[in-house]
Amino acid sequence: MPDDKTLFDLRWNRSEADLLSSFRLLYGQTPEIETRLKALLLRHWKERPVELKALDLKRDLEPEWFLSEKMIGYVFYVDRFAGTFKGVAQHIPYLKSLGVTYVHFMPCLRPRPGNSDGGYSVMEYRAINPALGTTKDFENAATALRHEGMTVTVDLVLNHTAKEHEWAEKAKKGDRKYQDYYLMFDNPEEPAAYEKNLVEIFPNDAPGNFTFYPEFGKYVWTTFNEHQWDLNWANPEVFLEIVDIMLFLANKGVDCLRLDAVAFMWKRLGTNCQNLPEVHDILQALRAATRIAAPGVIHKAEAIVAPRDLVPYLGSGRHRGREANLAYHNNLMVQYWSSLATRDTRLMTHVLSTHFPSSFRNASWATYIRCHDDIGWAITDEDGAAIADLNAFEHRKFLADFYAGQFAGSFARGGIFQENPLTGDRRNSGSFASLAGLEAAQSEAEINAALDRILLGVSLMATFGGLPLLYMGDEIGLTNDYGFVNNLDHAHDNRWMHRPVMPWGKLTDVQQRILDGTRAIITRRKELPQLSAANPTLIVDSGNKAIFSFVREGDEGPLLAIFNFSELWENIPADFAREQGITAFEDALSGGKVAVEDGLLRLPPYCRMWLT
Repeated sequence: MPDDKTLFDLRWNRSEADLLSSFRLLYGQTPEIETRLKALLLRHWKERPVELKALDLKRDLEPEWFLSEKMIGYVFYVDRFAGTFKGVAQHIPYLKSLGVTYVHFMPCLRPRPGNSDGGYSVMEYRAINPALGTTKDFENAATALRHEGMTVTVDLVLNHTAKEHEWAEKAKKGDRKYQDYYLMFDNPEEPAAYEKNLVEIFPNDAPGNFTFYPEFGKYVWTTFNEHQWDLNWANPEVFLEIVDIMLFLANKGVDCLRLDAVAFMWKRLGTNCQNLPEVHDILQALRAATRIAAPGVIHKAEAIVAPRDLVPYLGSGRHRGREANLAYHNNLMVQYWSSLATRDTRLMTHVLSTHFPSSFRNASWATYIRCHDDIGWAITDEDGAAIADLNAFEHRKFLADFYAGQFAGSFARGGIFQENPLTGDRRNSGSFASLAGLEAAQSEAEINAALDRILLGVSLMATFGGLPLLYMGDEIGLTNDYGFVNNLDHAHDNRWMHRPVMPWGKLTDVQQRILDGTRAIITRRKELPQLSAANPTLIVDSGNKAIFSFVREGDEGPLLAIFNFSELWENIPADFAREQGITAFEDALSGGKVAVEDGLLRLPPYCRMWLT
């Protein structure tokens, strides 16, 4: 067995070029800083617990471990799921019964008091939110989950800190070193010049992108909220600080770092300051640093951006195989809801086949149908123009109305989030079940239709290609919680309507049916090697606009996934399936035979079918 220093040297040699090539593009030739960086990595490697070093070695030998068809994610706010980190251990049997192998603790690092943007306004990266427990409680929970075969993910906010962070407090007092950790300006002219090209993220609550602080006479870049100060990533000291924090968390038992708000990290005058090339150099360098000092840890990029900008976060060009291991497929979510509202999958087929490669190198999607955040209708004018009779602006308007329950005949119940009066764009809040129709359902037929829509979504994200993520409560169909308005810290933000508290106890009949259906999908996914994220996903068009379909190619042969987004029976030619390599018309999901009549496959309403 090689000694620790030998292992470090081997891993340094493996990733040195990936690290320093990007680092030097960002910061130039800085021998003193590079020496400090290497010493920082070595220190954290020496401090890494023995159990985690063994896990590093195991994952080095199985580099595609996170791409396995056996990976199933579950995401929750600790307080809403279990109260505290001590309570998490009590619910491990429940997670195991779901088949979960990946657990994401929503923001759990110490936030600023009061409004903290759901925990994303962090004032101390090396401390756990005291309402959830201590750092030791977190370590114990992470260890307990790891011993049950579950990986742990935490959020690391890269674009900004809370204005109460130690660095910000020193900057307020005039410390020039820490003022250079942020983007601060002495006069309004520079912010005004930048503002010409910037968009507002929260136009209702936090208009503009800069805040003036008369107490110290500076304009501070605040993309998201006044209390969230943007970091100056052009300063290599910020890079060193973040690497130090990343590896501290890795050594506490974190397996995956969800890198928040990465699209905004680099600023350049005359641009919208999103998705700039330097962002990808930063992410490659951070990934290389982790591969050296904590190689069992992976990165997930939170980049909720347009399709053309999203793919590079999983590595393209010289960053291929060197950037994030996972990225959120927000377009899959958007297209699911769009197709469900219109009963028309043509836009979905176009977007997912045109803009996204069939596979990546050592990377894949995190697939989901709903999350903790709002839904932004990321449908471009160009994509709308590719579909006959579809005006993208009007379609986005329709979807916002439909999922707020404001469109005649809508089955959905949700809310409008952050309406921008200048652009007319609106986003939506709402839980998976409420948006899918369960909240509004009155009759048994309406309840059954809502359940089918939910299980259609679960089946889609379990099959599409990537690591599927269940958000807490979706597996039992929790509907909107309108009581959020009674909490002063939540009342201003209607995203809390889809962040309910887990109702531990006896389930209703409907909840049990959703849970049983979800478990069945997860169980079957784990039995089908074609669903490994290492295998490509090939979108295929059946010619029926209500049907979305794709092929998962594997060594065991193809799997053809077929989804009916209509409440009506639909047909597609049996020869279409044969052309994809399907010869026996048996559904690997249900285990039943598929009806073929007069050369046509008969597809029930909202069917989800996996032909192998």
